Amino acid sequence: MLPWSTTLAGRFEEGVVDSVLLRDNPLGDPHERPIHVYLPPGYDESGDRRYPTVYVIQGYTGNVSTWFNRIPFRQSFPDLADAMFAAHEAPPTIVVYVDAWTALGGSQFVDSPATGPYHSYLCDEVVQWVDTRYRTLRDRDHRGISGKSSGGYGAMITPMLRPDVFGALATHAGDAAFEACYLPDFPRVARLLRDEYDGSYPAFFADSATRVFGTKASDLDLIELYGYAAAYSGNADGSVSLPFDDTGMLVPDVWARWLDRDPVRMAANPEYAEALRSLKGIWIEAGDRDEYYLDLGATAFRRAVAAAGVPESSVYFELFDGKHGAIEYRYPRALGWLCERLA
Repeated sequence: MLPWSTTLAGRFEEGVVDSVLLRDNPLGDPHERPIHVYLPPGYDESGDRRYPTVYVIQGYTGNVSTWFNRIPFRQSFPDLADAMFAAHEAPPTIVVYVDAWTALGGSQFVDSPATGPYHSYLCDEVVQWVDTRYRTLRDRDHRGISGKSSGGYGAMITPMLRPDVFGALATHAGDAAFEACYLPDFPRVARLLRDEYDGSYPAFFADSATRVFGTKASDLDLIELYGYAAAYSGNADGSVSLPFDDTGMLVPDVWARWLDRDPVRMAANPEYAEALRSLKGIWIEAGDRDEYYLDLGATAFRRAVAAAGVPESSVYFELFDGKHGAIEYRYPRALGWLCERLA
Protein backbone atom coordinates (compact mmCIF):
# COMPACT_ATOMS: atom_id res chain seq x y z
CA MET A 1 0.00 0.00 0.00
CA LEU A 2 1.50 3.29 -1.08
CA PRO A 3 1.68 5.94 1.68
CA TRP A 4 0.44 8.72 -0.56
CA SER A 5 -2.70 9.51 -2.51
CA THR A 6 -3.68 7.35 -5.45
CA THR A 7 -5.51 8.39 -8.60
CA LEU A 8 -9.23 8.12 -7.98
CA ALA A 9 -11.75 6.73 -10.44
CA GLY A 10 -14.26 9.28 -9.14
CA ARG A 11 -13.36 12.70 -7.84
CA PHE A 12 -13.73 14.98 -4.83
CA GLU A 13 -14.96 18.54 -4.71
CA GLU A 14 -14.30 20.66 -1.64
CA GLY A 15 -16.66 23.41 -0.58
CA VAL A 16 -17.70 25.56 2.35
CA VAL A 17 -21.11 25.56 4.00
CA ASP A 18 -21.91 29.06 5.27
CA SER A 19 -24.19 28.09 8.14
CA VAL A 20 -26.77 30.54 9.41
CA LEU A 21 -27.60 28.21 12.29
CA LEU A 22 -24.01 28.03 13.56
CA ARG A 23 -23.47 31.79 13.58
CA ASP A 24 -22.80 33.08 17.09
CA ASN A 25 -22.71 29.57 18.53
CA PRO A 26 -21.89 29.38 22.28
CA LEU A 27 -18.34 28.09 21.74
CA GLY A 28 -17.42 30.70 19.15
CA ASP A 29 -16.67 28.03 16.57
CA PRO A 30 -16.62 28.93 12.85
CA HIS A 31 -19.95 29.09 11.08
CA GLU A 32 -18.24 28.44 7.75
CA ARG A 33 -17.57 24.71 7.57
CA PRO A 34 -15.59 22.63 5.06
CA ILE A 35 -17.35 19.87 3.18
CA HIS A 36 -15.96 17.18 0.86
CA VAL A 37 -18.24 15.73 -1.80
CA TYR A 38 -17.26 12.55 -3.63
CA LEU A 39 -18.68 12.19 -7.14
CA PRO A 40 -18.62 8.60 -8.40
CA PRO A 41 -17.07 7.43 -11.68
CA GLY A 42 -19.20 8.52 -14.62
CA TYR A 43 -20.86 11.43 -12.84
CA ASP A 44 -19.50 14.05 -15.25
CA GLU A 45 -20.51 12.03 -18.32
CA SER A 46 -23.96 10.96 -17.16
CA GLY A 47 -25.94 13.97 -18.32
CA ASP A 48 -29.09 14.46 -16.27
CA ARG A 49 -28.76 11.30 -14.22
CA ARG A 50 -29.40 11.77 -10.50
CA TYR A 51 -27.73 9.84 -7.70
CA PRO A 52 -28.47 8.67 -4.17
CA THR A 53 -26.37 10.21 -1.40
CA VAL A 54 -24.74 8.93 1.76
CA TYR A 55 -23.61 11.43 4.40
CA VAL A 56 -20.56 10.38 6.41
CA ILE A 57 -20.07 11.87 9.88
CA GLN A 58 -16.98 11.61 12.05
CA GLY A 59 -16.14 10.33 15.50
CA TYR A 60 -15.21 12.38 18.54
CA THR A 61 -12.12 14.60 17.95
CA GLY A 62 -12.44 13.93 14.23
CA ASN A 63 -12.92 16.50 11.51
CA VAL A 64 -13.75 16.22 7.84
CA SER A 65 -10.10 15.85 6.83
CA THR A 66 -9.51 13.00 9.27
CA TRP A 67 -11.11 10.57 6.82
CA PHE A 68 -8.12 10.98 4.53
CA ASN A 69 -5.55 9.99 7.19
CA ARG A 70 -3.48 6.96 6.31
CA ILE A 71 -2.47 4.06 8.53
CA PRO A 72 0.75 2.32 7.44
CA PHE A 73 0.12 -0.45 4.89
CA ARG A 74 -3.58 0.39 4.70
CA GLN A 75 -5.79 2.57 2.56
CA SER A 76 -8.08 5.33 3.77
CA PHE A 77 -11.85 4.97 3.69
CA PRO A 78 -12.22 7.39 0.73
CA ASP A 79 -9.72 5.31 -1.26
CA LEU A 80 -11.46 2.07 -0.37
CA ALA A 81 -14.87 3.49 -1.23
CA ASP A 82 -13.61 4.79 -4.58
CA ALA A 83 -12.17 1.36 -5.41
CA MET A 84 -15.54 -0.21 -4.62
CA PHE A 85 -17.35 2.13 -7.01
CA ALA A 86 -14.65 1.72 -9.67
CA ALA A 87 -15.13 -2.07 -9.52
CA HIS A 88 -18.92 -1.65 -9.89
CA GLU A 89 -19.46 -3.40 -6.58
CA ALA A 90 -22.13 -0.87 -5.56
CA PRO A 91 -24.50 1.46 -7.40
CA PRO A 92 -22.83 4.84 -8.06
CA THR A 93 -23.57 7.18 -5.19
CA ILE A 94 -22.58 10.67 -4.08
CA VAL A 95 -20.77 10.45 -0.74
CA VAL A 96 -20.71 13.57 1.43
CA TYR A 97 -18.13 13.99 4.20
CA VAL A 98 -19.51 16.43 6.77
CA ASP A 99 -17.69 18.56 9.37
CA ALA A 100 -19.26 19.08 12.80
CA TRP A 101 -16.16 19.83 14.88
CA THR A 102 -16.40 21.98 18.00
CA ALA A 103 -13.89 23.49 20.41
CA LEU A 104 -14.75 20.61 22.73
CA GLY A 105 -13.80 18.02 20.12
CA GLY A 106 -17.25 17.12 18.84
CA SER A 107 -20.95 17.88 18.80
CA GLN A 108 -22.57 14.42 18.94
CA PHE A 109 -24.66 15.82 16.05
CA VAL A 110 -27.34 17.08 18.42
CA ASP A 111 -28.84 20.52 19.01
CA SER A 112 -27.51 21.81 22.31
CA PRO A 113 -27.57 25.30 23.88
CA ALA A 114 -24.02 24.67 25.11
CA THR A 115 -22.49 23.85 21.71
CA GLY A 116 -24.86 24.84 18.92
CA PRO A 117 -27.60 23.37 16.70
CA TYR A 118 -25.48 20.77 14.90
CA HIS A 119 -28.37 18.38 14.28
CA SER A 120 -30.35 21.09 12.51
CA TYR A 121 -27.23 22.27 10.69
CA LEU A 122 -26.76 18.77 9.25
CA CYS A 123 -30.39 18.11 8.35
CA ASP A 124 -31.50 21.55 7.18
CA GLU A 125 -28.36 23.24 5.86
CA VAL A 126 -25.83 20.63 4.77
CA VAL A 127 -28.37 18.49 2.93
CA GLN A 128 -29.84 21.53 1.18
CA TRP A 129 -26.33 22.74 0.26
CA VAL A 130 -25.59 19.41 -1.42
CA ASP A 131 -28.98 19.04 -3.10
CA THR A 132 -28.79 22.48 -4.71
CA ARG A 133 -25.29 21.91 -6.13
CA TYR A 134 -25.30 18.28 -7.25
CA ARG A 135 -27.57 15.95 -9.17
CA THR A 136 -28.96 14.10 -6.18
CA LEU A 137 -32.15 12.11 -5.82
CA ARG A 138 -33.79 14.59 -3.47
CA ASP A 139 -35.83 12.22 -1.39
CA ARG A 140 -35.27 10.55 1.97
CA ASP A 141 -35.59 7.12 0.37
CA HIS A 142 -32.40 7.84 -1.56
CA ARG A 143 -30.47 9.50 1.27
CA GLY A 144 -28.50 7.66 3.96
CA ILE A 145 -26.15 8.47 6.81
CA SER A 146 -23.13 6.61 8.14
CA GLY A 147 -20.64 7.13 10.95
CA LYS A 148 -18.27 5.60 13.46
CA SER A 149 -18.19 6.05 17.26
CA SER A 150 -19.74 9.48 17.95
CA GLY A 151 -20.52 9.55 14.24
CA GLY A 152 -22.17 6.17 14.64
CA TYR A 153 -24.24 7.69 17.43
CA GLY A 154 -25.24 10.53 15.12
CA ALA A 155 -26.11 8.02 12.41
CA MET A 156 -28.45 6.20 14.80
CA ILE A 157 -30.32 9.17 16.19
CA THR A 158 -30.56 11.42 13.13
CA PRO A 159 -32.97 9.24 11.10
CA MET A 160 -35.05 8.67 14.24
CA LEU A 161 -35.36 12.41 14.76
CA ARG A 162 -35.67 13.30 11.07
CA PRO A 163 -37.05 10.38 9.05
CA ASP A 164 -38.17 12.94 6.49
CA VAL A 165 -34.50 13.57 5.65
CA PHE A 166 -32.72 10.21 5.95
CA GLY A 167 -34.00 6.82 4.85
CA ALA A 168 -31.17 4.46 5.90
CA LEU A 169 -28.27 4.31 8.33
CA ALA A 170 -25.02 2.53 9.12
CA THR A 171 -23.49 2.71 12.58
CA HIS A 172 -19.98 1.45 13.31
CA ALA A 173 -19.36 1.15 17.07
CA GLY A 174 -21.79 3.99 17.76
CA ASP A 175 -22.33 5.27 21.29
CA ALA A 176 -25.29 3.35 22.73
CA ALA A 177 -26.38 1.65 25.96
CA PHE A 178 -25.04 4.56 27.97
CA GLU A 179 -24.72 2.54 31.19
CA ALA A 180 -22.10 0.41 29.44
CA CYS A 181 -20.19 3.00 27.43
CA TYR A 182 -20.26 6.08 29.68
CA LEU A 183 -20.91 5.11 33.30
CA PRO A 184 -17.51 3.43 33.86
CA ASP A 185 -15.79 6.74 33.09
CA PHE A 186 -17.58 8.84 35.70
CA PRO A 187 -15.59 7.83 38.82
CA ARG A 188 -12.32 7.97 36.90
CA VAL A 189 -12.99 11.49 35.59
CA ALA A 190 -14.20 12.64 39.03
CA ARG A 191 -10.89 11.44 40.49
CA LEU A 192 -8.84 13.15 37.76
CA LEU A 193 -10.68 16.41 38.36
CA ARG A 194 -10.17 16.13 42.12
CA ASP A 195 -6.49 15.23 42.00
CA GLU A 196 -5.37 17.57 39.24
CA TYR A 197 -7.80 20.52 39.26
CA ASP A 198 -9.45 20.64 42.69
CA GLY A 199 -12.63 19.29 41.13
CA SER A 200 -12.93 22.28 38.78
CA TYR A 201 -13.51 22.08 35.04
CA PRO A 202 -12.82 25.85 34.70
CA ALA A 203 -9.40 25.18 36.24
CA PHE A 204 -8.81 22.43 33.68
CA PHE A 205 -9.73 24.68 30.77
CA ALA A 206 -7.61 27.54 32.14
CA ASP A 207 -4.62 25.21 32.44
CA SER A 208 -5.02 23.49 29.06
CA ALA A 209 -5.25 26.89 27.34
CA THR A 210 -1.69 27.68 28.44
CA ARG A 211 -0.02 24.65 26.81
CA VAL A 212 -0.19 22.19 23.96
CA PHE A 213 -3.28 20.06 24.39
CA GLY A 214 -2.47 16.44 25.17
CA THR A 215 0.73 17.13 27.05
CA LYS A 216 -1.04 15.87 30.17
CA ALA A 217 -2.29 12.30 30.16
CA SER A 218 -5.69 13.36 31.52
CA ASP A 219 -6.47 15.93 28.82
CA LEU A 220 -8.47 13.73 26.46
CA ASP A 221 -10.42 11.96 29.21
CA LEU A 222 -11.45 15.27 30.76
CA ILE A 223 -12.45 17.10 27.61
CA GLU A 224 -14.23 14.09 26.11
CA LEU A 225 -16.53 13.62 29.10
CA TYR A 226 -17.21 17.36 29.21
CA GLY A 227 -17.94 17.36 25.48
CA TYR A 228 -20.56 14.67 25.95
CA ALA A 229 -22.09 16.60 28.83
CA ALA A 230 -22.21 19.76 26.71
CA ALA A 231 -24.15 17.81 24.07
CA TYR A 232 -26.51 15.87 26.33
CA SER A 233 -26.97 18.14 29.35
CA GLY A 234 -26.20 21.65 28.19
CA ASN A 235 -28.40 24.32 29.76
CA ALA A 236 -30.28 27.24 28.25
CA ASP A 237 -27.73 29.73 29.57
CA GLY A 238 -24.88 27.85 27.88
CA SER A 239 -23.64 26.20 31.07
CA VAL A 240 -23.01 22.46 31.28
CA SER A 241 -24.34 20.10 33.97
CA LEU A 242 -22.30 17.00 34.75
CA PRO A 243 -24.17 13.72 35.33
CA PHE A 244 -22.05 12.87 38.40
CA ASP A 245 -20.83 14.62 41.54
CA ASP A 246 -17.35 14.88 43.04
CA THR A 247 -17.54 11.28 44.26
CA GLY A 248 -18.48 9.92 40.86
CA MET A 249 -22.03 9.22 42.01
CA LEU A 250 -24.86 9.92 39.60
CA VAL A 251 -26.85 13.15 39.65
CA PRO A 252 -30.20 11.55 38.81
CA ASP A 253 -31.94 14.42 37.02
CA VAL A 254 -28.91 15.13 34.82
CA TRP A 255 -28.29 11.45 34.10
CA ALA A 256 -31.92 11.16 33.07
CA ARG A 257 -31.27 13.81 30.40
CA TRP A 258 -28.42 11.69 29.08
CA LEU A 259 -30.56 8.56 29.01
CA ASP A 260 -33.19 10.39 26.99
CA ARG A 261 -30.50 10.67 24.28
CA ASP A 262 -29.52 6.99 24.38
CA PRO A 263 -30.37 5.39 20.99
CA VAL A 264 -31.43 2.19 22.76
CA ARG A 265 -34.05 4.05 24.79
CA MET A 266 -35.02 6.28 21.89
CA ALA A 267 -35.85 3.20 19.83
CA ALA A 268 -38.41 2.22 22.49
CA ASN A 269 -40.27 5.53 22.05
CA PRO A 270 -43.29 4.86 19.77
CA GLU A 271 -42.55 7.93 17.63
CA TYR A 272 -38.95 6.92 17.01
CA ALA A 273 -39.91 3.27 16.58
CA GLU A 274 -42.17 4.30 13.73
CA ALA A 275 -39.29 6.21 12.17
CA LEU A 276 -37.05 3.13 12.42
CA ARG A 277 -39.69 0.96 10.75
CA SER A 278 -39.79 3.38 7.85
CA LEU A 279 -36.08 3.04 7.06
CA LYS A 280 -34.89 1.09 4.03
CA GLY A 281 -31.86 -0.28 5.81
CA ILE A 282 -30.11 -0.32 9.20
CA TRP A 283 -26.50 -1.55 9.43
CA ILE A 284 -25.24 -2.13 12.99
CA GLU A 285 -21.77 -3.41 13.86
CA ALA A 286 -18.89 -3.17 16.30
CA GLY A 287 -15.69 -4.96 17.19
CA ASP A 288 -16.27 -7.70 19.76
CA ARG A 289 -13.42 -6.33 21.90
CA ASP A 290 -14.37 -2.66 21.72
CA GLU A 291 -12.63 -0.83 24.56
CA TYR A 292 -15.70 1.32 25.22
CA TYR A 293 -18.07 -1.67 25.30
CA LEU A 294 -19.79 -0.45 22.17
CA ASP A 295 -20.22 -4.05 21.09
CA LEU A 296 -22.68 -4.25 23.98
CA GLY A 297 -24.28 -1.03 22.77
CA ALA A 298 -24.57 -2.42 19.23
CA THR A 299 -26.23 -5.57 20.55
CA ALA A 300 -28.63 -3.56 22.71
CA PHE A 301 -29.52 -1.30 19.78
CA ARG A 302 -30.08 -4.32 17.52
CA ARG A 303 -32.52 -5.75 20.08
CA ALA A 304 -34.26 -2.39 20.44
CA VAL A 305 -34.63 -2.14 16.66
CA ALA A 306 -36.17 -5.61 16.58
CA ALA A 307 -38.50 -4.73 19.45
CA ALA A 308 -39.56 -1.63 17.51
CA GLY A 309 -40.87 -3.92 14.78
CA VAL A 310 -38.18 -3.41 12.14
CA PRO A 311 -38.16 -6.52 9.92
CA GLU A 312 -35.01 -8.65 9.95
CA SER A 313 -34.66 -8.20 6.20
CA SER A 314 -33.99 -4.48 6.74
CA VAL A 315 -31.18 -4.99 9.28
CA TYR A 316 -27.57 -6.12 9.06
CA PHE A 317 -25.88 -6.87 12.38
CA GLU A 318 -22.38 -8.14 13.12
CA LEU A 319 -19.90 -8.26 15.96
CA PHE A 320 -16.58 -8.70 14.17
CA ASP A 321 -13.13 -9.57 15.45
CA GLY A 322 -11.73 -6.18 16.42
CA LYS A 323 -11.45 -3.27 18.79
CA HIS A 324 -12.59 0.35 18.52
CA GLY A 325 -9.84 1.72 16.29
CA ALA A 326 -8.44 0.85 12.86
CA ILE A 327 -11.74 -0.45 11.48
CA GLU A 328 -11.80 1.72 8.35
CA TYR A 329 -11.79 -1.44 6.22
CA ARG A 330 -15.30 -2.17 7.49
CA TYR A 331 -16.86 1.05 6.23
CA PRO A 332 -17.00 0.28 2.47
CA ARG A 333 -19.02 -2.89 3.12
CA ALA A 334 -21.67 -0.87 4.93
CA LEU A 335 -21.52 1.91 2.35
CA GLY A 336 -22.10 -0.55 -0.50
CA TRP A 337 -24.97 -2.15 1.41
CA LEU A 338 -26.59 1.26 1.92
CA CYS A 339 -26.08 2.18 -1.74
CA GLU A 340 -27.95 -0.94 -2.85
CA ARG A 341 -30.93 0.05 -0.74
CA LEU A 342 -30.87 3.73 -1.59
CA ALA A 343 -30.53 3.21 -5.34
